[in-house]
Amino acid sequence: MARATCLCSSSLSRSLLPVLYHRTTLSSSVFRQNRFGSTVRRRYFTNQTRFHVAPVQAKAKRGLTSKPEEVASVEDLQFEAPLKIVEYPDPKLRVRNKRIETFDDNLKKLVDEMFKVMYKTDGYGLSAPQVGVNVQLMVFNPAGEEGEGQEIVLVNPKVNKYSKKTRLFNEGCLSFPGIYADVERPESLKIDAQDVNGARFTVDMSGFTARIFQHEFDHLQGILFFDRMTEEVLDSILVELKALEKKYEQKTGLPSPEKIETRKRRKAAVGFGKS
Repeated sequence: MARATCLCSSSLSRSLLPVLYHRTTLSSSVFRQNRFGSTVRRRYFTNQTRFHVAPVQAKAKRGLTSKPEEVASVEDLQFEAPLKIVEYPDPKLRVRNKRIETFDDNLKKLVDEMFKVMYKTDGYGLSAPQVGVNVQLMVFNPAGEEGEGQEIVLVNPKVNKYSKKTRLFNEGCLSFPGIYADVERPESLKIDAQDVNGARFTVDMSGFTARIFQHEFDHLQGILFFDRMTEEVLDSILVELKALEKKYEQKTGLPSPEKIETRKRRKAAVGFGKS
């Protein structure tokens, strides 16, 4: 999640951001939340484990199309350190992110820098578009603390299946500083992805880890967490969203690329946002 979610339960008060990679074999246990682990491990995933998830067709409110994916060029993967969080309504958050096919030291450096800014901003997860790099990459650590838990890096992730059972959770996002609201998402899912070396794997997630992944995966599709909210919940954060739009206009001298009021009228007209 961008500010990751603050995906906050009563015992979790941090933000949710994308995560990183590691260099050793990873089993499904890496996804078990371990907030109190004393050693952090950056891992690459392998397809050594088979998972059983109820086959439910994946769907998103918008952003997913059948158009061929564009491949990221060397220029698309360029960045300047230290990375900075891109805030709503910056248009980079709505761009269709490109598939990564170059797995080199530059990609690993990008992952390292993403983890740095994630921890610095108290995040649990972070996606590349949130730092202005429009490619399909996310990093996260369910523990939310540098030196603890498991650091995970996912490249070109795809949702294979997800559970019918859903749960409401109070999320936040680094790209929406200070804003938290309830979002309903599936409790578990099965994904296909690549690690930072390009190796393909399949793995399932549940609980808080699945929540982090879904928030960050939405970012890769150009979907923001308020797109998943009910009208009632969205109304509760309208003032804060309008303030971010005004902040963008004052900072850039440009009109906001999107207006929450306009979006609300469009949503009401077409029934957008209904689960």
